[in-house]
Amino acid sequence: MSALADLYPDVRSIYIDFLEVEKFDPDLANYTLINPTLSIKSAEVAVKRMVSHALTNPFLHFRIKGLPRDSRIEIRKLRAKHLGTFVSIEGLVRKATEVRPRVTIAEFECVRCLHRITVEQEGMLFHEPLECSKDDGGCGRGTGSTKFKLLTDPSKFVDTQKIEIQEPPEGLRGGAQPERLVGYIDDDLSGRISPGDRIMLNGILRSQQKGSQVKSTLFEISLDTNSIEYEEHEYEEVLITPEDELKIHEFAASPDAFDRIIASISPTIYGYEQEKEAMALQLFGGVSKLMDDGTRIRGDIHIALIGDPGTAKSQILRYMAQLAPRGIYTSGKSSSAAGLTAAAVKDEFGEGRWTLEAGALVLADKGLCCIDELDKMNDQDRSAIHESLEQGTISVAKAGITATLQSRCAVLGAANPKYGRFDASRNIAEQIDLPPALLSRFDAIFTMTDRPNAEQDRKVAKHILKAHRRGEVKLHESPEKITAVDAMEILRDSKDLMPAMERDFFRKYVAYSKRITPIMSDEAVRTLEGYYVSIRKLGEGDEASVPITARQLEALIRMSEASARARLSSLVSGEDAGRSIKIVEYYLGKVASEGGKRDIDLIATGTSRSQRDQMYELRNLVQQLSDERRGVSAEELIQKAGAKNIPEDRVRALLKRLSDAGEVYSPQAGYFKLASGERIG
Repeated sequence: MSALADLYPDVRSIYIDFLEVEKFDPDLANYTLINPTLSIKSAEVAVKRMVSHALTNPFLHFRIKGLPRDSRIEIRKLRAKHLGTFVSIEGLVRKATEVRPRVTIAEFECVRCLHRITVEQEGMLFHEPLECSKDDGGCGRGTGSTKFKLLTDPSKFVDTQKIEIQEPPEGLRGGAQPERLVGYIDDDLSGRISPGDRIMLNGILRSQQKGSQVKSTLFEISLDTNSIEYEEHEYEEVLITPEDELKIHEFAASPDAFDRIIASISPTIYGYEQEKEAMALQLFGGVSKLMDDGTRIRGDIHIALIGDPGTAKSQILRYMAQLAPRGIYTSGKSSSAAGLTAAAVKDEFGEGRWTLEAGALVLADKGLCCIDELDKMNDQDRSAIHESLEQGTISVAKAGITATLQSRCAVLGAANPKYGRFDASRNIAEQIDLPPALLSRFDAIFTMTDRPNAEQDRKVAKHILKAHRRGEVKLHESPEKITAVDAMEILRDSKDLMPAMERDFFRKYVAYSKRITPIMSDEAVRTLEGYYVSIRKLGEGDEASVPITARQLEALIRMSEASARARLSSLVSGEDAGRSIKIVEYYLGKVASEGGKRDIDLIATGTSRSQRDQMYELRNLVQQLSDERRGVSAEELIQKAGAKNIPEDRVRALLKRLSDAGEVYSPQAGYFKLASGERIG
């Protein structure tokens, strides 16, 4: 109490853990939960009395935190019986208004006799005096024969913020719409919350009657917040019992644990072993680090799936969003930049003022955000996710609101090739229709091609038919009574379609693993360093390309840490490093290779070393061969370039790129001329 008196008015709240109240008097603790308004008011009066010797007329709050688990109620389960009781509600902050003053003690002046009347304001509705009371020395007139003027200077105000929270995504099942609740935050608690924050609100559930002109029998509910608890630990809301913990450690100790984890990811989809392994690592994630100079190194693993139609990309994304302890699925075609990042909204929630509303990436903070159809988004919307991918934050400057929101989430994106389907005769990297600035931020890029192959097609067909048959049998209540086919045999044959881990157990396993922060062993450091240096050596020399960059090394580190987490190990072993190298080798061989050589520029800049050299060569040919009036014909360029081993289709593609860049132009159809007379290369 003495410390509170010394720090007043900077500190205006005294916090008490509910357990302390319960230890002191169980009956008082129970009474506080049932009748918190009177209980907390009495406590505040007592606190003020205790510090009144040091402070004159103190404005203090008595706040209770750490409510028992049976007081924690989901927003969708709030009922009439909870009105007026002390409840604890967890959620994500969806909207937050600016901090504004709210009157608590209003002073009025009677316009007839200038007598002053003080009225205490309770709740959010404004109360005026009913009469100018004679007992206090007034004229005795009522509201019909006099008016009361509010005097703002002598009135007392308190800071207030209005927020809206919604249910956390991990609590939703079957694509249910998240429910929302409005909360009011007062005094020293206001101004600390941003949209996207994951918080626990402890407070009293209040009700307000709907309708202003015609009163309704229906009431709206809101939370009068007493205290706020920020999430202490990631995934704390996933309840893990001691029995679960025992099962988790037992599972991690089995030699085939990682294979069973991979087998639990979309088992109804055939193949894609490497892709599923990478997505399993994405769920566990690397370790996020905060360096001494304040730099944050992300631990989230971003993966892009680029594939032909019908390769089950969307199905995998939806499965992953449901499997992650905190997952959100959105489609790029129907998402705007504001829907992904944050929107400035002007509506009745903020009483007509601008409020900030969190988007998908912010709501998926510390989770997984699955974005389908990345290629269908327009460039402005797509560029909005760049900062989130690399920094884990989203900077907003909209409608006079400047804020930085947290979006520390892993991103799993899916897209189609440039022309709808991959062309086997062309380089895969050229057919990925995503900007290099975005592509280079992904730790792994997988291409999923659909090529007719008799043996592979038979396996896929068997797998799909098996899945459908199993689904048909499961629709029957008593499969053993089916006579037309051997239903039990069908169920036995398709056992491999069942996930190796139940979904709830998988979520608990991932949530538990997130508590581990593994450290790289000397062996892992040597393995990763040796691999990086050996690959970089291939790029030495003037004519060579850049095989990989430091970004790929960071991806290797993140995947190695995730592999250790999957084993619940606090040490990253050489085996973990080897697993990450295998995945990176697999995807680089597909998307960052040209003519058997590694060239990361295909992803980082969209142009390989050989393409750059050919562009310089082509520009020189255009300059050398063009005449003053017409330029040079495409046929002549193709002939001369062929002598320099540049094929016709490459010449036409490079001419289009040079035209798009404004470096060459066509004075007439089929002819080309250099935009400037200067020779390059």
